[in-house]
Amino acid sequence: MPQLALYTFGTLKSPLADPAPLTREFHDSAEPIYQTISEHPGYLGHAVAAEGARGTHFELDWGAWGTFAVPTWYGKGRTPETMAFAASLSRWTDLRLTFDAIYTGLHRAALNRRHDWFERTEHPPYVLWWVADGEVPTWQDGVSRLERLHGEGSAPDAFSFRHAFAPDGTPVRVKDLAPKGGDAH
Repeated sequence: MPQLALYTFGTLKSPLADPAPLTREFHDSAEPIYQTISEHPGYLGHAVAAEGARGTHFELDWGAWGTFAVPTWYGKGRTPETMAFAASLSRWTDLRLTFDAIYTGLHRAALNRRHDWFERTEHPPYVLWWVADGEVPTWQDGVSRLERLHGEGSAPDAFSFRHAFAPDGTPVRVKDLAPKGGDAH
């Protein structure tokens, strides 16, 4: 059965190394959010660098997840002192469970604060696509699909929750996914 890949990317207002309270707050919130997400039904795993790997995202060994990449529109630094982005790449069993994990709990609370931490852009902050059972999506897959979503809009191979597709390419209405009062950014 196909699995869902999710790539997220956002440009931070200041580098991760910035000691300012808002940057520290964002950085400190990541661990509990990842822990909660990893325990959510439907979660299969996310890109993790090889144990003991050292360096920036760009230098790390990501194994089957491939070489780390960022969208072409990211124009900030790539060194530990200048990197100003947050990115994730994960696999899920289905669309509804993924939606629930993103738009509830700690992650929802963080989304409500996203404009405190992230620059506002015309670029989408995430992209979804279906992969074969057991296939590991790569960082480059995520970047390519996010750029495609930005340039061409939602399609079965690169979509958002608002304009989602089932594995067979059939459009899925977000109101069928959203819990009462949910937001399908």
